[in-house]
Amino acid sequence: MTARANPDIARTSGYFLLNLFTGLFWFGLLVPLLAVSVSTMVVWVGFPLLALTLVLARGAASLERSWLRVALGVDIPPPYRRLPEGSLYTRTKAMLTDPATWRDFAYWMVMLPLGIVEFAVVVALWPAVLALTFFPLVWHWLPGTLEVSIGDATWLVDSLGKALPLSVLGLLLGVLVLPVVKALGRAHAALAQGLLGPSRTRFLEAETDRLSASRARGVEAAEAERRRIERDLHDGAQQRLVAVAMGLGRARGKMESDPQAAAELIAEAHADAKLAISELRDLARGIYPSVLGDRGLDAALSSLAAKCPIPVDVSVDVEPRPPTAVESAAYFTVAEALTNIAKHAGATRAAVKVTRTENSVVVEVTDNGHGGAQIRPGGGLAGLADRAATIDGVVVVVSPVGGPTVIRTELPCAW
Repeated sequence: MTARANPDIARTSGYFLLNLFTGLFWFGLLVPLLAVSVSTMVVWVGFPLLALTLVLARGAASLERSWLRVALGVDIPPPYRRLPEGSLYTRTKAMLTDPATWRDFAYWMVMLPLGIVEFAVVVALWPAVLALTFFPLVWHWLPGTLEVSIGDATWLVDSLGKALPLSVLGLLLGVLVLPVVKALGRAHAALAQGLLGPSRTRFLEAETDRLSASRARGVEAAEAERRRIERDLHDGAQQRLVAVAMGLGRARGKMESDPQAAAELIAEAHADAKLAISELRDLARGIYPSVLGDRGLDAALSSLAAKCPIPVDVSVDVEPRPPTAVESAAYFTVAEALTNIAKHAGATRAAVKVTRTENSVVVEVTDNGHGGAQIRPGGGLAGLADRAATIDGVVVVVSPVGGPTVIRTELPCAW
């Protein structure tokens, strides 16, 4: 549902120091507000106060999600249902019936005791590690006999030689503290994901919506492609073949009376037939290029790069060979991207990189153009997204003004 946390020791320790105070603040603000608003529901002031309390709870949770992203390296998406349009009563009722709202309150109630524990761990352990590690410096600045108590043991330090073992002990303690703080950070992140993130039901609902939208775009893209093929056949090859049939019919009628004219008509029909064959070959190549089926993605993309009006570097590493549907999607993604670059980007160079991960084929097309590209409805990049969506792929465009532009397509493909 969410990425695993990868906490940094310094940021995690700082978060634990501050979390006690943020937990105390929000607990001390939200719990009394909730109690007062519920107890005053019998009068008119209770309901607006309840709405304010729910909004504050959501705002506090949103701030905490942002803080967790920075401190613990965990990205937690908002879990809330979409609020309906309408009156304050309607929107407040929607927040009241949303389980995510009450999980926000549960988080801040848990943070009070948990914040105390985390604060105590950091305050107790890190000063001890630092004090022991740098004890030789302390003894150097405060010469004489110093008494160090560790548990029931007492260590008298009256020389540098007796101070150094304490420094070693501090380093060893630090080595033990590091995994403890990291584990505590991961545990806190997991708790936050469970309470502040989407529930499994909500996650599955969102995934269902995404797949439904993806399927709908895929169907639309397939229908648009079918209409294009039908139009190309009707306006191109079909008209050529009709002309061939009419020419041959006229030639047959003139075969005996005017052999010379019949020969000219046959020659015209032959030329039209060759044009029809060429158009059909181009149409078939647009459906599925023969070089892709015969020689694979590397050769097919190299062929595309050779036809591009600007230099294109191609790097393909997808062994073992992906399924036909993935290869086709990758090929046409690159073809459309290079066409857009040649027409609109103002680039002097482009690069195509195709790699394979454990679960997908990743296609990256980069150019050094003026940037500013966006996925707009009906545009070429939207067509890329729709084509990728037919196999549950995802297209991401990063194109700041001034460039460079990176079009990254991830196509599902398990080993």
